Amino acid sequence: MANSPAPLTFAIIGCGSIAPTHAKALAALPGEARLTHCCDLNATLAASFAAQFGLKVATFDEILADRSIDVVTFCTPSGHHASLGATALAAGKHVVIEKPMEITPAACDILLAAQRSSGRKLAIISQHRFDPSSQKVRAAVDRGELGSLVLAEARVLWFRSQEYYDSGDWRGTWALDGGGCLMNQGVHTVDLLLWLAGPVKTVYAQMRTAAHERIEVEDVVTATLTFANGGIGNLMATTAAHPGFVAYLGIHGTNGSAIIEGDELKVFAVKGGETIHGQSATAHALQVATGGTKSATAHAAAIPAASTEPGAWSWGDAHRAQFSDFIRAVRTDSAPLVDGVAGRAAVSLINAVYESARTGRVVTLQD
Repeated sequence: MANSPAPLTFAIIGCGSIAPTHAKALAALPGEARLTHCCDLNATLAASFAAQFGLKVATFDEILADRSIDVVTFCTPSGHHASLGATALAAGKHVVIEKPMEITPAACDILLAAQRSSGRKLAIISQHRFDPSSQKVRAAVDRGELGSLVLAEARVLWFRSQEYYDSGDWRGTWALDGGGCLMNQGVHTVDLLLWLAGPVKTVYAQMRTAAHERIEVEDVVTATLTFANGGIGNLMATTAAHPGFVAYLGIHGTNGSAIIEGDELKVFAVKGGETIHGQSATAHALQVATGGTKSATAHAAAIPAASTEPGAWSWGDAHRAQFSDFIRAVRTDSAPLVDGVAGRAAVSLINAVYESARTGRVVTLQD
């Protein structure tokens, strides 16, 4: 019997709010992954993070030079992803990048070029593709069970306080955040929309900065979409909907409908086939209180790492599943489910929304 391969060794760059979720997800894969190093420009933050997870603090250059490190996962401000990620790929590291991939399609192209020339693997965190609800709907789409797309609707009605935006100089800036409620908070739902409904052909959008001060970016946006397959849809995002509500994605076809709300499959109905109606109003109210109003750190603290209910899906499980998928891609020399092409598609659509909102015109996507 052949020996199992040694776990891939990981390092985390950026020890901020989402980094603990990455660390816990990797810790849940003891036979596949081993997290050993971390890095942050804030030495105090890096030391605290290292102490919490039993890691060694190193500089970025030291991590790139360390041949024992196979994968670098980036939890840095979005506008640094291309420069840092491309450098790591050129150094021979596999790379995982927290969403969004970058802030412009051109910056995404830098990462894609570096990935191709290096021969390493690149994945973008879009963990909700791995939720059981998303997987079920995608399987139904692949089988043609929903029929032709008629309408798709995506809503991300969240709340972020002024203190959230004031907590970091990069937050709410075009240069490093790349946008507001759509780029930062809505990108996961945008990715799912594209994955389940198909590529978008045209966009007409409006956006505002309506409820926050000292930010350059939007805190409310709406867009009307036409899809390449002939369907139409709408996309709405905000960080000004107090107290915050769970994300909503509805896919409606000629033969059936699926509604995902708060990562749960609320409705799944196919002509002559299966019909599912989701959880109770009480459970939904709990999700509103925990899911739509908090940062990633607070969300992770509020929800147990592992549910006691058999088959339950908890915060962090989807990250674990995505890291496992990435490790599989490295081991088998195949593509991860959310590769750089998928990451770029979400950024491209979001940038088209921004362009339409700025110009007042319908924007046609070129890719």
